[in-house]
Amino acid sequence: MTVEVVNVVRRFGATAALEGVSLSLRPGEFAALLGPSGSGKTTLLRILAGLDFPDGGEVRIAGADVAAVPARERGVGVVFQNYALFRHMSVAENVAFGLRVRARAHRPPEAEIQRRVRELLELVQIPELAGRYPEQISGGQRQRVALARALAIEPQLLLLDEPFGALDALVRKEVRRWVRGLHERLGITSILVTHDQEEAMEMADRLAVMEAGRIVQFDTPRALLEAPATAFVAGFLGEATRLLVRIQGRVARASEFGLEDIAVELPDGEALLFLRPHEVRIEPAHAAQGVVRFVRPEGAGGARVLAEIGGRMIEGISTTEPARGDACRIRLLSGTVFHSEGGQFRWQRQEAWATR
Repeated sequence: MTVEVVNVVRRFGATAALEGVSLSLRPGEFAALLGPSGSGKTTLLRILAGLDFPDGGEVRIAGADVAAVPARERGVGVVFQNYALFRHMSVAENVAFGLRVRARAHRPPEAEIQRRVRELLELVQIPELAGRYPEQISGGQRQRVALARALAIEPQLLLLDEPFGALDALVRKEVRRWVRGLHERLGITSILVTHDQEEAMEMADRLAVMEAGRIVQFDTPRALLEAPATAFVAGFLGEATRLLVRIQGRVARASEFGLEDIAVELPDGEALLFLRPHEVRIEPAHAAQGVVRFVRPEGAGGARVLAEIGGRMIEGISTTEPARGDACRIRLLSGTVFHSEGGQFRWQRQEAWATR
């Protein structure tokens, strides 16, 4: 089942929540909408669900234009952060709700509803909870009930709106991996809305990074990390040291921070240099270029190190495990430079990559 959003606009008074958003999903794909608060991701999900309507643009599900179709007629399953379970209903009654409120002409017989509920509770691995009420089960179990209820209507599209935020860290990790496995078994096209980049990158096939009501990049997790389209994407995803540098004569003056200068194919002006931890080597030194401030041991005797140099903290990898306060040398292996007026340059030690 395909999903297509074309130039969707949504305004609330003078504020543009969505400004010309376009998105296309393949059948059975798991996508994530990722961005800071106010970026428009929840507004886009509500429009896909039929809980809100665009001021302009097209929304197509399985090829049909549903921009003006109400939620109950879209065949879309939605799971919310707070689960939205009915406290006065049992687990089984909650799962059956979407089927029982259908118009009489489209409502399955009661025996069929009960069969479907039993199947779904088996699918989400909680058949023994059918007779309990929401306050009698754990947060992770409530999440499974909410998923079963969303799946009961046999949706074309499953929407997950910050669905794991109310769970503690260990349960959240377990449930999100279970949800991804369920998606693969059912083959339903799914969209996750989250501000948690680890969650999005673990679960989704592709991520749409949103900023100020626009999708600035839609790509695989690896592509977003290795080839960010903008400085915003580079800074929002993954861990990176960010340095404001001046470019003069095709050279980014990182020496202002005690680092080596970098040859770049960009015009003069201000730029941001992004350095991922794996692009920086922290090495022992007799003369202090930098000072080790924090150490996190990793496998094979190495460590993740935060070093101070020129008044700035830079994170990198050490093949040994230094102690806090040790002198160190900081060697740059690669990085990405984003010019303040547009354009970027991917740099690698002893080899410059083409300007993007």
